[in-house]
Amino acid sequence: MSQQTTSRRSFLKVSAATGGGLLLGFSWLTSCESDKARKARPELVMPEEWVAVNAFLKIGENGVVTIMSPNPEIGQNVKTAMPMIVAEELDVDWNNVIVEQAGLDTDNFERQIAGGSQSIRHGWEPLRKTGATARYLLLQAAAQQLEVDPAELRTERGMIYHDGSDRSLGYGEVASLAATLPLPEEVTLKQNADFSIVGVATKNVDATKIVTGRPLYGLDIQREGMKYAAIVHPPAFGLKLKSVDDSAVRGMPGIQGVYTINAAPEGVELQWSDVNAFPNLVAVVGDDTWQVFQAKTKLALEWEEDSAPESSPMQRERLQELLLEGKAEEARRDGDPEAAFARAATVVDRIYSAPFLPHNTMEPMNFFADVRDDRAELVGPIQTPEFLRKSVSALLDMPEDKVSIMMSRMGGGFGRRLYGNFGVEAALISRAAGVPVKLVYTREDDMTQGTYRPEYLVRYRAALDEDGKLIGFHVRGTGAGESPVFANRFPAGTVDNYLAENLTQESNVSTGAWRAPRSNFIAGAEQSFLDEVAEAAGKDPIDFRLELFARAASDPVGENNDYDAERYAGVLELVRDKSGWSTGDDARGVAAYYCHNSYVAQVVEASLVDGEPRVTEVHCAVDCGIVVNPEGAHNQVEGGIIDGVGHALYGAVTFTDGKPDQQNFDNYRLIRHIEAPRAIHTHFVENDIAPTGLGEPSLPPVIGGLANAIYRLTGERVYDQPFAKPRELRG
Repeated sequence: MSQQTTSRRSFLKVSAATGGGLLLGFSWLTSCESDKARKARPELVMPEEWVAVNAFLKIGENGVVTIMSPNPEIGQNVKTAMPMIVAEELDVDWNNVIVEQAGLDTDNFERQIAGGSQSIRHGWEPLRKTGATARYLLLQAAAQQLEVDPAELRTERGMIYHDGSDRSLGYGEVASLAATLPLPEEVTLKQNADFSIVGVATKNVDATKIVTGRPLYGLDIQREGMKYAAIVHPPAFGLKLKSVDDSAVRGMPGIQGVYTINAAPEGVELQWSDVNAFPNLVAVVGDDTWQVFQAKTKLALEWEEDSAPESSPMQRERLQELLLEGKAEEARRDGDPEAAFARAATVVDRIYSAPFLPHNTMEPMNFFADVRDDRAELVGPIQTPEFLRKSVSALLDMPEDKVSIMMSRMGGGFGRRLYGNFGVEAALISRAAGVPVKLVYTREDDMTQGTYRPEYLVRYRAALDEDGKLIGFHVRGTGAGESPVFANRFPAGTVDNYLAENLTQESNVSTGAWRAPRSNFIAGAEQSFLDEVAEAAGKDPIDFRLELFARAASDPVGENNDYDAERYAGVLELVRDKSGWSTGDDARGVAAYYCHNSYVAQVVEASLVDGEPRVTEVHCAVDCGIVVNPEGAHNQVEGGIIDGVGHALYGAVTFTDGKPDQQNFDNYRLIRHIEAPRAIHTHFVENDIAPTGLGEPSLPPVIGGLANAIYRLTGERVYDQPFAKPRELRG
């Protein structure tokens, strides 16, 4: 790994700028470039000295700028987009920017979380102010050096100009002085029309390192004296560890020891992120992964029942009984829905379901931990580093300021790495073994551990009068651990008589957020149902939705509708126009959905290949406010669509006596390259609204669009995921 040195003079400047504290640059992981790479970018010469202007910025004496990216990078491209926002207001040449991944630092950074598609939305204004503040300080410093009024100066691409005297200074020439100046009470931000970095397609800052295999990921971490760890957890939900016989493992080559750990001891306050069905584990520690993976198969382990293990048919039966007969929590009521259904000329009544889903990140769960008596160092792929630190601090009985968390780039997460049990386990294993360890899960460890997307069921009912007008709407949902219903989302606010109800079924299968939580199911069910209602009303599905949006815009029902009807209608109209939508097209389905503060509408074209549905083309309209990096934005939209299509068609985890039937990719079906859409056309609405979520909103509606396309192809409505099964074209 490359090393970066700091001169004594530079160190003194950094220390002075941070009030005597040491600023740690995490260049060992991400920032250094090889000599070959530097020669390919001759304009970027590494500085001999760095000055820390604030927690986000270091400026070299030659004007090169290092911008810290505070949030975890999970593939959503925030490591590029967030520094772009800072660089925009700093007014620096992007070619002179180096990006480093920041570690967990709650004193200087806010919301260091990758989740909910909120990184850019929450960071938009603070990041702009960070860059603008640094620019202000640089201007003040330049004004002092040039002995002019700051108002006479302007900046451009990392330079400060005084046009009145044809003098100029580089940022690096005034950075030392700027770092000592008082912060302004307020700063002026750029007008959106003046952006030169935000809105410009920009390559991923880690792209070269990713494709050339440079160390970035948790699995890449190597430390002197480090051992490897593997874990064994109960083979089925409802079981717990009873006894361990490690006699066959003792003496195996390279094995240091076998340890039993408890990640949830009594009396320790755990975090919301500590979801773990199997806190009592057996860990094997040794010299390499092959040795510990082999050794754990030799353990003689005895399990005992902790709660009743269930099989999938039993789970589904319990959910359906609860959905139809259980006493529900009323989440929203408008008007008199019971009376509306009583007088309806037509009632459409349907039930939709979806199974448990694993996250299946490309990079298996892993974490490095080095726990000593007086400190703990953890490094790895985590979406919630602050909560991991709280858990480790509590379990080790160690002050939080003695627990450091460094985030590596993640090889996928999709919500799985919100739950840091694997980081906690690594810390406990390191303490038990007395050595630094890197815990590595096998694919089977991960797929059978849980934290699945819950199994869901939802029942929709719609009441229509003699003229096909929607006069009543009822949604009632349940799931393993949570209901999927969002009571205040569309079509709430569009119909006078509306009822939303929630029911929850407890389960010993551990569940958690999966990309676009709850929306990943309810959007497909809702949009499929609305198409069926539109057909019963004798209306084009897009026209039917637009009529509802018009009502919500002009005369909404209720006050808690959590969407903007005009923006919602806007994406639907845009995708209608861009796709050339035709009511008579027998191979396309439409869907529109709002989640994570963004609006997405899609037209999905499908075909049958060997009797199974396949998506051939997707038109997608997105209103997510200002698009910071169009290249990254297109990638996120396309990735969400492909992910949604694949899991809607093929994804499912089932159980036999509590044991997951699918434990690796030999029997868990993922979408294949040949099954991905041939073309995805993404159309962004252009506006000046602050950015909103983008990592998740493109996934939910594609499931409904696909379901509606299948109906147009075959004449068969699909209600249960996964959809893929032999079908015939409608005659």
